[in-house]
Order: sequence, then C-alpha cells, then structure tokens
Amino acid sequence: MNFFKVIQELLEQSGFIALNWENMVMLLISFVLIYLAIVKKFEPLLLLPIAFGMFLANIPLVDLMTEADPWYKSGVIRIMYSGIKSNLFPCLIFMGVGAMTDFAPLIANPISLLLGAAAQLGIYVAFMFANATGLFTPAQAAAIGIIGGADGPTSIYIANNLAPELVAPIAVAAYSYMALIPLIQPPIMKLLTTKKERAVKMNQLRKVSKTEKIVFPVATVLFCSLLLPSVAPLLGMLMLGNIFKESGVVQRLSDTAQNNLINIITIMLGVSVGATANGQIFLRVQTLAIIAMGLAAFAFSTAGGVILGKILYYATGGKINPLIGSAGVSAVPMAARVSQTVGAKENPTNFLLMHAMGPNVAGVIGSAVAAGFFMIVFG
Repeated sequence: MNFFKVIQELLEQSGFIALNWENMVMLLISFVLIYLAIVKKFEPLLLLPIAFGMFLANIPLVDLMTEADPWYKSGVIRIMYSGIKSNLFPCLIFMGVGAMTDFAPLIANPISLLLGAAAQLGIYVAFMFANATGLFTPAQAAAIGIIGGADGPTSIYIANNLAPELVAPIAVAAYSYMALIPLIQPPIMKLLTTKKERAVKMNQLRKVSKTEKIVFPVATVLFCSLLLPSVAPLLGMLMLGNIFKESGVVQRLSDTAQNNLINIITIMLGVSVGATANGQIFLRVQTLAIIAMGLAAFAFSTAGGVILGKILYYATGGKINPLIGSAGVSAVPMAARVSQTVGAKENPTNFLLMHAMGPNVAGVIGSAVAAGFFMIVFG
C-alpha cells in the first residue's frame, strides 16, 4: 500500500477540497455569533444553538441538512427542520411562552396595548420597502415585514403560509435580530429620548385578580380568532400555556411547558434555523436584502414604540417613561429587560421591568394580529 496515495485519496474525499468561499464566510459569521452568545451573553439561549447550527451546516460533505426519500434517511438536522416546516415548533414555543408570561401588567395598564401596537410600525415599513424593491411578490414582502415584530415563531408561521421558499432567510433574520436586541435597541432609545425622560419613575401597577388573569386569555383568543381565524394556532397555544399557569390546577403541565418542553424545542428550533443558513443560498442579493430589511424593521418598530411613549409622556404630564415603548416589540422578555437596563443607567432606583412587560406581551398579540391580517389579504 502506497502511503502517499492513501493520504492523497483521503484529502480528495475530505471536506477541505470541497470547502468554498461561501462556506468560509458563513463559518466566520457563525464564529462571530458564537462569540457574541458566550462572551457578550447576547441571548445565548437563542443565539448559541443558531450559531452552532450555522456552523455545522456549512462544513462541506457532512450532509446534515440533506433531504432524502424515505424521510428517515435525511440528515439529522433536516429531520428536526420538519418541526419548523410543519409549524409544530412555532406553536409549541408559543405555548411555552404563554406558560412563562404574566399578562397582569397588560391587564393593569391597558394603555400598553397602544404601545404594543405602535411598536409594530417596522412590520409595515419593511413590507413597503420589500414591495418597492421589486425583488419580492406582495406575499413575500408581507412575510418579510413580520420580522419587524421581533417574533420568531410568528415569522416562521407566516413564511410557511405565504412564502415557503423564504422560510430559511426569514427565520435566520428574525431569530438573529431577536438575540441581538440588547445591541440594536439602546442606541435608538437614547437617540429619541432625553435624560429626563429616561429617568422617569412610574407608579406601581394595581393588583390584578385571578379571575381577570383567567378571563383575559380566553376572551383574547376568542375575539382574535373570530376576527382573524388564521391566528388561532399561534394565539390559541399562547393562551393555552397561560391558562396552564394561571389556573393553578395543572402545575405539572405548566412546569413542563415553561421548562422542559420549551427548552427541548428551543434547541431543535435554534439548531435547525441556523442550519438553513447555507452559504450558497444565504449569500445572494435577495437573502441579503431580507437581512437588511429585517434590521430596518427592528429599528422602526423600536422607534415607533418609543415615539408613542414620548407622546404619552407629555399627555400624562410625565407619568409614563418613553423607554417602555421600545418593549412593544414581541421579543419576550428580552425587550422588557432592555427597557429596564437603559432606564436603570439613568436612574439606579428605577424599576421599569413590570411596566415594560405590558407593551412586551401586547406586542406578541399585535404581531400575531398583523400576521393574520397579511394572511387574509395575501393568503
């Protein structure tokens, strides 16, 4: 046996020979995202599995995302990706989010609904931008616009229904920007507010009764599903998780939904979303345009919430801190934590988290309603 010939054959069949510039660019991007997740701690629960999925999928010849018939011969990550394509993962994520979410701040301060609605501005701005480029159909532009809601499950859900060919870039953009909210939002919040406004302390919210907490999710999903039937899968699972939590009679189900189940789904969803970022597909003009418009959508959504917050600040005589408006994007609870962090830097005694949770959960409902509207118009 010729030793050098064996080495030559090994190299010829290795991934080193198949490695191209697209793979190298995507691997570099994955390394940056891994760094941000571990060192900078930018929402590592989301960013780390996404980044590692991107890393695995761009190693040549590993075939983790290969689709085959029969299905069980497909790559292991491709099999996990079926949970995204079927909308199973987005709905289960919503159930877990519902089980972890307290709607009391929204019920106690209904004006939060307005802030949550204002923070959906980026959805419509991105839709108009995407439509104006001529690169996308109106249905595709609507799916891209939902990125501005900062709601990964809803972005996947509407993309599956309106633009299945764009699920991969839309999912990557939505989840990546959700994870980078602590980097994206603060400069916009500071640009649009004064030091005095950021330092405003808000009064303690009233106590919400158990009856209100149980009636609210039922009434919300009933009204929204009758108005927009297409949002029932998402809002229904969100409110089911919340009923588990608030009823107090199914603690085991509530604990499973908000811990074990959502953790398992987050791993599989994050890795499979990241694995869709294939260099040959991702580094195209159309995909890069989606990434750019997703960032613009996040910026406009943040600005929309803060601007309405400023209007309410003046309308109430300085009783509302405009920073809570930025939490109107749907990323729960990341956006609310950013409002708290920025406010605390101006006034260490400030505690905005619970006030910001009102617009934050309102944003979840708002982005789902926007998705339902787009599906009626373009579906």
